[in-house]
Amino acid sequence: MSDLVAARARYVELVAKREQISSPRLLEALAAIPREDFLARGPWRIKSEVARSYRLTPDTDPVRLYDNVLVAIDARRKLDTGLPSLWAHFIDVLDIRDKDRVVQIGCGLGYFSAVLSKMVGPKGLVLAIECDQRLAYRAASYLRPYRNVEVVHGDGCERIGGPADVILVHAGFSHPHPLWLQSLRPRGRLLVPLTQRDREGAVIKITRKGTGFEAEAVQQIRIFPGQGRGTTALDDRVADWWQRASALAPLRFRGIEQGLPSDG
Repeated sequence: MSDLVAARARYVELVAKREQISSPRLLEALAAIPREDFLARGPWRIKSEVARSYRLTPDTDPVRLYDNVLVAIDARRKLDTGLPSLWAHFIDVLDIRDKDRVVQIGCGLGYFSAVLSKMVGPKGLVLAIECDQRLAYRAASYLRPYRNVEVVHGDGCERIGGPADVILVHAGFSHPHPLWLQSLRPRGRLLVPLTQRDREGAVIKITRKGTGFEAEAVQQIRIFPGQGRGTTALDDRVADWWQRASALAPLRFRGIEQGLPSDG
């Protein structure tokens, strides 16, 4: 047990140093949530952010999970958990507070849902939406002890259960869905990867201010495209715009391509 505690402490220190995490609430949550509780029993197939292939852990010791690595959910589908440092960085810039209502679109197996649960506290709420029925079922099972998390199998482009302080999208879309913008409370924050057809794009943070919105780029990314009801014509127009813009000013992409769900 002492080895596991030490491994978790090193893991949090690694993520904090790499991404310059400023939220003590986030670091406390990363230290408290057991990553192994949101995965099938090991050995696990893992890979670093730069690796093209998996390696199998030599045993079932959960210490192996406390590194900045992707873990395969379904290696045949190239379906992995999210990279811890990447999604910790995104959560950090959202300034999540006690009692916030957070909507997570693409919760995967629920690891970061649990992290968010810890951050919003017992009077907050996390709505974890997952379009893959099997993943949603597993996430609901793993998250059962977290009383302030509700897991929903559904389409996060159709309904998100009401107003939200924070909306975090774990897949690439061509544009912010109108539902997400309409659902933000005053000073509410939306973080969404805006991507083109080749899965490359930028993560954007949008804040509701008065009657309008303020947007800022967080970083470039390559990520698996989202699934959900959208406006195909608009998708095509945005994709064409991306193509023209990229030809004029090619983007350098930080991060890795991740399969849905981006959260494990």
